[in-house]
Amino acid sequence: MAVTRVARPTDSPSIAHQAAETATAGEPAPTTDLSEADTRPVHVAVIMDGNRRWARERGLPDLDGHVAGVEAIRRLVRHVMRRGIPVLSLYAFSRENWARSDEEVVGLFGLLAEAIRAEAPELIEQGVKVRVLGRLAELPADLRGQIEEAVAATDAGDRLLLNIAFNYAGRTELVDAVRRIMASGVPAEEVEEATIAGALYTTGLPDPDLVIRTGGEQRLSNFLIWQSAYAEFCSSPTLWPDFGPEAFDAALGEYASRTRRFGR
Repeated sequence: MAVTRVARPTDSPSIAHQAAETATAGEPAPTTDLSEADTRPVHVAVIMDGNRRWARERGLPDLDGHVAGVEAIRRLVRHVMRRGIPVLSLYAFSRENWARSDEEVVGLFGLLAEAIRAEAPELIEQGVKVRVLGRLAELPADLRGQIEEAVAATDAGDRLLLNIAFNYAGRTELVDAVRRIMASGVPAEEVEEATIAGALYTTGLPDPDLVIRTGGEQRLSNFLIWQSAYAEFCSSPTLWPDFGPEAFDAALGEYASRTRRFGR
């Protein structure tokens, strides 16, 4: 029996499918202890949740939880490099976090500034390229300057691309993308998924294959909402300051056990 041809949209498959499929085309870096390279994600995004709960469980100030969270970032970056994963994105400060107390916001900014000063030399030595996603123009001028300086200093890194989402929100990113597209004069009828993807903060990057959220919550919280359309989601009960190599490998194992079909 003859098969009826189905008329498909001219822009199908979507850019989300293409990004997920072509992201693994390159040869991945060597890994240790895990299974085959084709089960390893190219881009892992992490929603780092649980700093304050971790501190309060121990009777400590909230800021102490954030300090412990910075140490967890240091551990994770090293481990991700051992695993040969080329892109890591971390949700560090959302635009919704401005609603927190002045004391906590100022403390977070100071912590970031200190982390930049302390970690930049090691990141450069390890070959980590840092990229910051978010509205940097809304940050205090001195902090913005330190961030821009650190980003420039790591530009030659070629072993790991570390995206730090700071003063970031997924919906804000889409608003900014629309503004860029309109300002460029692209006619409305020519706007496609590729047009929008090219105007995002993450332009040029593969979409996340795996999104991990620590602290037991089950939501994206406005993080990479366009890019994560076909990502696998894994919720870990571990609070972020306690999230180490073992918990990360457990998420990789869960990812490897899934079959990704992208709607096919």
